[in-house]
Amino acid sequence: MTKVAPEFSRPLPVARVPRGGSDETIAASPEECKALAARLAVPALHALNAELRATPWRGGGVKVEGKLVADIEQVSAISLEAFRHQVEFPIVRFFMPPGAVEQDSEADIDPIDEGHVDLGEVVAETLALELDPYPRRPGEAFDETAWTEVPSPAEASPFASLTRLKPK
Repeated sequence: MTKVAPEFSRPLPVARVPRGGSDETIAASPEECKALAARLAVPALHALNAELRATPWRGGGVKVEGKLVADIEQVSAISLEAFRHQVEFPIVRFFMPPGAVEQDSEADIDPIDEGHVDLGEVVAETLALELDPYPRRPGEAFDETAWTEVPSPAEASPFASLTRLKPK
């Protein structure tokens, strides 16, 4: 099976993470933002930055936590117009060597891939999972009255259209 190179890769060697932890700041280049926008199916991703802290976890594992900030353009689910806004999401992920991760474990632990944790992919995955699938422009509201009108009892009947066929 061929591995596909991630659009935003920042591999962190697990062996390099000191006992006290390591602060990592990563930012996507304009080319990486363009590739991520295509992956996320959004009109544009103008900027993507993350402040992360990697710390050793459970003897051989790594805990990655921090936050991402993205300047993104999305299409409103109501007006279908593109709008630009800034989003901020927390990140908390756990990684263990492949043999240490239990297959049927309920814990959300990812395997360490060839001695590395890809911080860029962690950020990209978090952004993809946290983005609102039905975004709205600020101040935009869905007009529910058009969809909540209650039909009269005669119209609500499944046989209402048949009454029009019957001669009077």
